[in-house]
Amino acid sequence: MHYTHFFLQIRRSIYSSTGASKIIILVIGAVVGFLSGLLGKGGSAITTPALQIFAGINPFAALASPLPATLPTTLSASVAYRSENLINKRVVITSILLGIPATFLGSFFSDWLGGDMLMILTAIFVLSLGVSFFLIRPDPDFENTNKIEFWKIAIVAVSVGFLSGLLANSGGVLFGPLFIRFLKIPTKQALASSLLVAAGLAIPGTIAHWYLGHINWQIVLLLSVSSIPFSYLGARVAIRLKNVILERVFGIMLVVFGAFDLWYSMVH
Repeated sequence: MHYTHFFLQIRRSIYSSTGASKIIILVIGAVVGFLSGLLGKGGSAITTPALQIFAGINPFAALASPLPATLPTTLSASVAYRSENLINKRVVITSILLGIPATFLGSFFSDWLGGDMLMILTAIFVLSLGVSFFLIRPDPDFENTNKIEFWKIAIVAVSVGFLSGLLANSGGVLFGPLFIRFLKIPTKQALASSLLVAAGLAIPGTIAHWYLGHINWQIVLLLSVSSIPFSYLGARVAIRLKNVILERVFGIMLVVFGAFDLWYSMVH
């Protein structure tokens, strides 16, 4: 797509009326930004249902528009985690390199399923993860993170990358729990690392969904403005909390948002 067309698309998007209150979108950005920093996730899985339910955004725009905002939001929180030496570089780099092509592939499958089906899948995805935090406890016998087998990282990166592209989700909501349970990385290190992976995978997902015409750049701007400072604040709070409290808050939040969005998607 030509650069001129790209900037014209952004300008049209910014000046067009979405029928949603700018204040509501700013509030959503602030809340999700704080939770993203606190729980080591990109925030798309929460922002998507929130935009549709509270701001009346259409399904495809609600799915894809949070992705570009994910990048500055996650990087802001990562600054706080990096100062505490909580980022596992090997896991982050490997996950991004393997997850990028999988994300591209998943993104182009999204048009085949339709917006409503994607909203239902997103809700089930979020709800299931939340329930898992109460049914399956993380193994306290953490591995030496320098000895994690490559194939384990590859399975997580490719599978979550594909789902991230399919659901227009940066993947942080799933990378964090899988890093804890499957790779046996300590909780705070897992959440900090998942933030950077989410930032990396937000790039190919953004490119693919922009090409497909799913992104509303006005929503991106509003979400970014409010989420950046609050994601940093959330990360600072997370550093000071005990792991078990983080896990419980994560589980409760996912169950509430997932259940409500599933109900909303089924009855509307």
